[in-house]
Amino acid sequence: MIEVNLLPGSGKRKGKGKGRPGGGGRRSLAAPSFAGATADRWVLSAGILSLFALVVIGWLFFSVAGQAEELDVQIEAAQRDSARFADVIRRSESLQSRRDSIAARVAVLQEIDGARYIWPHVMDEVGRALPDFTWLTRINQVSPPPDLTLRVRGRASTYFALTSFMENLESSSFLRGVRLITSDQVSVQVPGSGARNVYEFELELAWQEPPAGVVDREPLFGPSVGIPGADYGYQNDPMSLGEGR
Repeated sequence: MIEVNLLPGSGKRKGKGKGRPGGGGRRSLAAPSFAGATADRWVLSAGILSLFALVVIGWLFFSVAGQAEELDVQIEAAQRDSARFADVIRRSESLQSRRDSIAARVAVLQEIDGARYIWPHVMDEVGRALPDFTWLTRINQVSPPPDLTLRVRGRASTYFALTSFMENLESSSFLRGVRLITSDQVSVQVPGSGARNVYEFELELAWQEPPAGVVDREPLFGPSVGIPGADYGYQNDPMSLGEGR
């Protein structure tokens, strides 16, 4: 009879003699144990994984440290550039402020200069339009330049002279909108001739910019001044230093 011991080492040995072939000696058929080898493989695998993890962590650490150092260098360079550009921007804003201030002053000067020559032209055109036996007594400003409107009072020896005066004013390149406000016949004393009937009149008219080419103008500020945003098309610009007809 053969006994199978499934618990190695726990059974009792019955028989101390060597078994004989074909004899009645007992044999153990228990499977060999591999528990120790399996545990060694797990320990080895865990060690390899731990070593690999340490290598990866070390590589990541030094890589991130290098990137952080590079970023620090870039941040320092950016800070230096920021300080330098801040100074440039501050200077640029200062120059911009000065330029705007100069441009504002130039605009005021141009505005003043633009109206400076209007009245000389008005007086010249009105005097040029006067026919014979017609004289003026008053010229009043109704509205200021640049939309100058004025009223002219005077006397004419005949109604034909008054009509001729109005036509001459209307033909001027500097005046427009000539209209008769009042016209009355009055008696005046003429030295050496006694009393004489004349027409006392009042006209209203307005200033207008002459067409290009009628007036030759010199700029108040030439291109050498370099005023930002200035338009140097002087033919249509009334802001000028001098002009002639």
